[in-house]
Amino acid sequence: MPETPTPVPIQPARLWKQMPDAARHLAAEAFWKERDGLEQQVEAMTLIARHLKARPKFVQGLPLEKKARYLTTFPQMPDALAARLLVSYHLAHQRPMLKAFLDALGIAHEEGLITADPQGPISAERLSAAADALDQAFPPEDVTLYLATLLSQDPETWGALQSVPQTSRGRD
Repeated sequence: MPETPTPVPIQPARLWKQMPDAARHLAAEAFWKERDGLEQQVEAMTLIARHLKARPKFVQGLPLEKKARYLTTFPQMPDALAARLLVSYHLAHQRPMLKAFLDALGIAHEEGLITADPQGPISAERLSAAADALDQAFPPEDVTLYLATLLSQDPETWGALQSVPQTSRGRD
C-alpha cells in the first residue's frame, strides 16, 4: 500500500516573497509601529544592519519609512520574522476579514484575535464553509494569503486548510 505523502508546510518567508510590494510595505510599517514586538524589531534591526554593514543603532535611528522600505526589500527574510510581519499585516490591515472568518467558525475572539485556542483541529467542512463566506466579501488574493498564513502559523489546528481551494490558488 503506497504511503500518503506528507504535505510540505507553507513557509512564511515564501508567503512574504509572494506578497505584492505594497502589501509588504504596509506589513513592515505595521511591524515597526507595534508596541509589543520589541524582540522581533531588534532582530530585524540587526539583520538590516548586517546587510547594510552598519550598526544596529544606525538602523534604530532611521525614520519609519526607511526601516519599512529596508524590510520590504530584504533579500533573505527568515521564516520567524516573515511570520511576525504577516501577523502584523493582518492585524493592522485585515481585521474585518479575521473577524468574519472567526465568526463563521464560531471561534471566540476580540476584534479578530482568538481569545481561547480551538480544541483540536478544525474540520475541513467548517473551514471550507468559512473560506467560501470570505470569498463572498473579500478580495480572493487577501483570502488566500490569510488562509495560507493561518496554515503556516499552526498546521495542527488549521491543517485541513490544505484541502480548501482558497488556500492554494495562485501559489507556485
